[in-house]
Amino acid sequence: MLMADPANPPSRSAPLVWALGAAIPWLFIAFGQVVWFVLDARAPWLHVGAAAATALGVLVSVVIAPIWRYRVHRWEIGARAVFTRTGWLVQERRIAPISRVQTVDTYRGPLDRLFGLANVTVTTASSAGAVRIVALDVAVADRVVAQLTDIAALGGPDAT
Repeated sequence: MLMADPANPPSRSAPLVWALGAAIPWLFIAFGQVVWFVLDARAPWLHVGAAAATALGVLVSVVIAPIWRYRVHRWEIGARAVFTRTGWLVQERRIAPISRVQTVDTYRGPLDRLFGLANVTVTTASSAGAVRIVALDVAVADRVVAQLTDIAALGGPDAT
């Protein structure tokens, strides 16, 4: 069942949603640094070092990682399996046979809802855990869920 890498990317909104999700903790860190500086302005070199570390963290997690993740994340549904490729620093490729599909769920967090995205979780009879297809437009996610449900229903007996 060898196949080329999955062809479908996440939604075009995915990098923005990932960047905003990564920026939220950094805002708290930056706020804490400002409060720290106001309350204790001694050792300015320490504040500069903390600010530089924060700036580097923001650059990597808010700018670079979402773009890289978008380039890596792919998914595809074949007649016999669900294929995904995920990650950004550590990449993972998963192939879940349709015959092992047990449930298909969607998840929409606050940022997902704001940008019209959904994540699909395909739970299989596998010790490796569920396969996740992330950051899909809601209409695409609905089609994926319907398609997987239809294919799994044609497959015969329950995979449990």
